[in-house]
Amino acid sequence: MPRLARAVLVDTNVILEAWRIGGWKALASGHALHTVETVVIETQTGYQRRHEAQRIDLAELKRSLAGVHGATERQRAELAVRVPDILLDPGERDLWAHALTLPDTWVLCGPDKASLRVGVRLGLRERLVSLEALWREVGYAAKGLRENFTANWHQRTLSAMVVAERGAERGPA
Repeated sequence: MPRLARAVLVDTNVILEAWRIGGWKALASGHALHTVETVVIETQTGYQRRHEAQRIDLAELKRSLAGVHGATERQRAELAVRVPDILLDPGERDLWAHALTLPDTWVLCGPDKASLRVGVRLGLRERLVSLEALWREVGYAAKGLRENFTANWHQRTLSAMVVAERGAERGPA
């Protein structure tokens, strides 16, 4: 199946979940998956303590990605200035720092609430996508998907964040 044209940025949690349920190959064959070096490193952290289904073959991961990118200190600083009150783990931070340097043809898949909050705060809600939605686009029916990777959870969570951000903009009554 040909890859869709847009870049799909994935975080560590997405890679681990896709690998856990056996859907990584379907995801990678249907999308141009990109990530950052920090995320690749995070997929290998704790390798010995993971169940077999969660062990990520580093060579296979790198072969299946359309791109592995770096993030500079300047990019990290620019992100920190834009969202100073949102604490991201290193992989998410670098993924967002990289994302903000890209042209308009990308989406980001990462179920962490802090990461989603960055997207909402920066006005990029339409670029946030669930893992389940990505699989639907390529005709893969995920079985046993954890809730925070589902399209329903994604929409509920984003809606709540939009309301919370609007309330924060208005300030105290």
